[in-house]
Amino acid sequence: MSSGQPIEPDIDIATHWGVIEFLIRRQRFKWAASCEAMSGSGGSGNWTYGDYLRLHELLDLQGDERGISSDEMHFIIVHQTFELWFKQVIRELSETRDILAQVPVPEDDIPRAVDHLGRTTEIFRLMASQWTVLETLTPQGFLAFRDGLGTASGFESFQMREFESLLGLETEDRMFGMDPIETFRKLAEKGGKDKEVLERLEEEQGNESLYDALMRWMERTPIMGSIFESEGDESIVREYVDSHLQAHLQMGNEALERMSGMDGDASARMKQRLDSAQESATSFLIPEGGVSRGRAGLLFIESYRELPLLTWPRKLIDAFVELEESMAKWRHDHARMVERIIGKRTGTGGTSGVDYLDATARYRIFKDLWEVRTILVKPQNRPELLNADFYGYTVDS
Repeated sequence: MSSGQPIEPDIDIATHWGVIEFLIRRQRFKWAASCEAMSGSGGSGNWTYGDYLRLHELLDLQGDERGISSDEMHFIIVHQTFELWFKQVIRELSETRDILAQVPVPEDDIPRAVDHLGRTTEIFRLMASQWTVLETLTPQGFLAFRDGLGTASGFESFQMREFESLLGLETEDRMFGMDPIETFRKLAEKGGKDKEVLERLEEEQGNESLYDALMRWMERTPIMGSIFESEGDESIVREYVDSHLQAHLQMGNEALERMSGMDGDASARMKQRLDSAQESATSFLIPEGGVSRGRAGLLFIESYRELPLLTWPRKLIDAFVELEESMAKWRHDHARMVERIIGKRTGTGGTSGVDYLDATARYRIFKDLWEVRTILVKPQNRPELLNADFYGYTVDS
């Protein structure tokens, strides 16, 4: 023990439970070593509540030395809390991306990805409720210290830009096609931490996004029992897509027939809408003349959700949809809070204020997961399932 660090015990890991016990005890020893290193005392590494949470440092970060009002302290604490949650969001989403970036993705990793997404969704729901706390700030109360913010703006939250990039929000999908890190390039000219922030954001932009990892995973979905890139897979997938599109067309024609009693103009408009819907379904599944296997895989999962083998894949898709829905609601509630407190004033960072925030509430990253719902057909109209036993489905299921 010349290093002063704990020595990991020799544990029999021959059995499953032995492995678990080994991992738990190893983590405990690593934790003890970390405590000793941080305390510098060489002792047991026992923490007090304040030391463990670093409360003395944390509670010195709200600006008391500037003699701020309770309103301004409230404003600061809410936004600091957001940034702490953003840090956790980045961690959860990064681990989800790492799981889905594997080729292949181990089946028992999918539940872990669902858990990461579920926690992130709950974080956004919690953050949405924090806007109601901020709404206790009156318009006059905010104006009393607003000038002290200078040009400081939530637009400069580099963690928000990081998790947006991690998710896969494209520049062209942003309001006015705005470069999300242009602001940070200017700040980086000062060097120091701002330069490190820019490097971090540029690195994230160069990484595979969570959306891309998800689509590559869906591309490998077995369709009608056919494995991705196996012999004959392309023709099987094309046949499935063509069959679905035919069923989609039939469903539209049946709807038009039910409305045959409408007057001529109304009937013509209805036919035009149904023709447009068929065209959209075709371009979604067969963009530029070639079948999108990723979208076909998504359609297959959504269409045959009851198949046992697809239980966790459809839970994963649902988790992504719930996450994006919670983010959209969080952004919408942000806009309503701002409108309630400052009306239509220009934002401190020079944005259009509430109009800009309303535009961000319309951002969609996982567009395919939403659009596929538009082209689903009734269960009785979907293509007949082939190789049902491949998916663990039998008449007794």
